[in-house]
Amino acid sequence: MMYPFLTLDDGTEIVHSETLPDGRVKVYMEKPDAEDGFHHATCYLPQYQWEDISGLSQAELDRCRDVIESTAHLILRFAAGGGFENASNF
Repeated sequence: MMYPFLTLDDGTEIVHSETLPDGRVKVYMEKPDAEDGFHHATCYLPQYQWEDISGLSQAELDRCRDVIESTAHLILRFAAGGGFENASNF
């Protein structure tokens, strides 16, 4: 299951998985594009292993990396607790 985490001001959606059996958390970023449909990238925490990068410019990818690196502690905590809504008692 994927849990919503953050929407950036440029429309990029960031979602994350629960903690996977191997201890990693999948973080998926997707940005709508009028020509291509969606641009996207996947990052696995806590290793910061990036893969499946498609359509994002270097500047967009750098921004996503900055956001993920600065919020990884929250993503990992929310992934262990069933997403933001469960972790925050909503």
